[in-house]
Amino acid sequence: MRIINAPSPMPDAPPLSRWSSGMEPMDAALGGGLAHGCLHEIYAAEVGDAAAAAGFTLGAAMGMCGGGMSGARPLLWLRSRRAVGALGVFQGAGWAELGGAPDGGLVGVVGDTMGLLRAAVDGLRCAALGAVVVESWGAMRELDLTASRRFALAAEQSGVPLLLLRMDAAPTPSAARTRWQVTAAPSQALLGNAPGAPCFDVTLLRQRSGPSGQSWRLEWDREKCQFRKGQNHEALSGAVVPVPLDRPAQGRAGDRAGERHAA
Repeated sequence: MRIINAPSPMPDAPPLSRWSSGMEPMDAALGGGLAHGCLHEIYAAEVGDAAAAAGFTLGAAMGMCGGGMSGARPLLWLRSRRAVGALGVFQGAGWAELGGAPDGGLVGVVGDTMGLLRAAVDGLRCAALGAVVVESWGAMRELDLTASRRFALAAEQSGVPLLLLRMDAAPTPSAARTRWQVTAAPSQALLGNAPGAPCFDVTLLRQRSGPSGQSWRLEWDREKCQFRKGQNHEALSGAVVPVPLDRPAQGRAGDRAGERHAA
């Protein structure tokens, strides 16, 4: 009688490290927070929401880098030349106003799409970084499913998250763990009618192996480098179900997103 040894079961994958955004209902929907070592997509919802999408992305990226804590790791923000022409240059005062340290970020401008994608993969391979952001403008044929899988693999190997910020573009199939839509929201005025903290309406359009379709209004807390619940807004009620990431977007998420120049 032949005795065949059964193969040993594959060990369970280690749990993902997550950043707690400070917004408990959103973190619960994400299984504890935004996962490190993964690809996340952020889309501006409409014309005029590009600045809000960039602000939400910057806040999440700084939080994932450990902003507000000692030992925070640097953020690499890669921009296409077209995005710079449409949205303008980074302002140090705005970076600091959101809680960013003066020496906590490195901004790179890349002239062509293939160069931008290669720079992103190289950045993801540097485990010393806290996060990588890729900011693009318009449709990018080169950013196909294969390219997004390459991003996801590089992020998984280093543990560095990639936030892919898309302006004037419609969602396409990708290997992203989460996909977000961001809309500008009115801030709550301070005493003397001074401008309040930045506010964003965000919708979790897709999540791999998790609930999707929920929306929240977030307010940025620059001191804690976290989000908090915005005023006069609740998460959408009702049950939500997982939706495949490669399913075509519906409604406003499928519209072409626009931009608003940040003064």
